[in-house]
Amino acid sequence: MNPRVIHTAQALVDLVVEVPDLPRRGGNVMASAATRYAGGAVTILLAAVRSGAEAVHAGAHGRGPNGDLVRETLTAEGVTLSAPVVEDLDTGVCVVMVEPSAERTFVTTQEAERRITPESLQTSAPVAGDLVCVSGYSFVGRTRDPLITWLESLPDEVVVVLDPGAVFAELDSSLRSRIVALTDVWTGNGEESEDFGRAKGMGPAAEAVAALLKPGAVAVVRDGEEGCAVHVDGVTTIVPGYPEKAVDTNGAGDTHTGVLLAERAKGTPWADACRRANAAGAIKVTRRGPTTAPTAAEIDAYLATRG
Repeated sequence: MNPRVIHTAQALVDLVVEVPDLPRRGGNVMASAATRYAGGAVTILLAAVRSGAEAVHAGAHGRGPNGDLVRETLTAEGVTLSAPVVEDLDTGVCVVMVEPSAERTFVTTQEAERRITPESLQTSAPVAGDLVCVSGYSFVGRTRDPLITWLESLPDEVVVVLDPGAVFAELDSSLRSRIVALTDVWTGNGEESEDFGRAKGMGPAAEAVAALLKPGAVAVVRDGEEGCAVHVDGVTTIVPGYPEKAVDTNGAGDTHTGVLLAERAKGTPWADACRRANAAGAIKVTRRGPTTAPTAAEIDAYLATRG
């Protein structure tokens, strides 16, 4: 069996509102549409299973309309939810304001999805080769201590994948050092990676980030339509992207990560996995909502039209 993609981060419900622009402080703006989606870690997991991976959500999920939507969405596509339901609290929401430029702004609550323990995470039972994905946002609040404790208990053969998020730069330096010591794969956007590696540009940032990780770790730095850079075995490769007119960038980075990990679980070489992830992200931005990652067949068809 191929390794599994296991995600530990928060599965939320995204309330996506399309606005002409952001309101001024204390002001108001009329939304043209409002839609509820399962989001957060769900986006990566759906992208992974649609590219052929076996996927598991190890994070917490609550009892109520939001938790129900998360479970229904994941279960419908074959994702396993390993942790028990948090019975006394519902899953939280992320209000996503999407502007005509496709830029998005977030406001997030913290509810049942933060109720993890080392024991609840261990229900995913990772084994050698499994790809355990963690988010920098899980290292703040009540998820921080149980997550880092659990990660430090894992066998060395489990592959820890860090999606740092903007919050990573704000973490205490000692905590960042503990996280970096566990990280086998870094996959971050350009700004996050440049800030951490203190180098400008995808290629230099990937090389600089890799130098700060454990020996042999891989660094992937993505930059939207420009594509991504991957540093592996001492070599940095730039993998060009596929520019598309974006209608919604929410979930594009997570779609990239999900496809990247699914391909690596199948043994696809890093550069080829990045190429498919770039294509998936390009397709995603032409679709509204965070749960619209393409299937493997759709990626095949897209790449076939682009040589």
